[in-house]
Amino acid sequence: MRRPEFIARQSRCPSGLLGRFIGSVMANETAQANDATIAALALQPSDRVLEIGFGHGRTLDRVAQRLTAGGFAAGIDLSVTMVRMATRRCRDLITAGRLTLHQGDGSRLPFADAQFNKAYSVHTLYFWRRPEDHLLEIRRVLASGSLLALGFHTDEAPIVRDFPESVYRFYTRAEVELFLQSAGFNEVTFSEPTTHRGFVVAVATRA
Repeated sequence: MRRPEFIARQSRCPSGLLGRFIGSVMANETAQANDATIAALALQPSDRVLEIGFGHGRTLDRVAQRLTAGGFAAGIDLSVTMVRMATRRCRDLITAGRLTLHQGDGSRLPFADAQFNKAYSVHTLYFWRRPEDHLLEIRRVLASGSLLALGFHTDEAPIVRDFPESVYRFYTRAEVELFLQSAGFNEVTFSEPTTHRGFVVAVATRA
């Protein structure tokens, strides 16, 4: 069933009561995709990890809990509503200084150069007006040799027919690989780890 445009726009940037409801739904709907993307990064306790588009915050909460002394996690999300939701969920980790959350656009990250060694983003690529801008900024905050994992539905996935083109833009694997290489990433690999046909995880190294 094709999603109404107003629901699709809420998925891009949830707001208000409807946004909180959508955030809760997404926490369940995207759990498998998030798990697969995180697994592709092979996290270590001392990693410095960034999530772009953390939404409900459940995944970033789990990531931060796996990090120990020397490691830390941070996230950025466009939605004020999602920042508030994630802040409530992750309050203890934030208070302990193990996690920081920011509201903003992923094409202008509020972090220092080479601050992280791993980054990931799931189901956000469709909303980036210019993917190259976001990827260049992610590259800036990653140290040399760091890993980036992108989880997304390709344009061949059956599910993409349900999403309005006015809000979502789906890409082929070849297009995503070109975006990554143009932004200064290499060693790009793709895996299709979930039961949702057409969902893939691209992992690339910051050159």
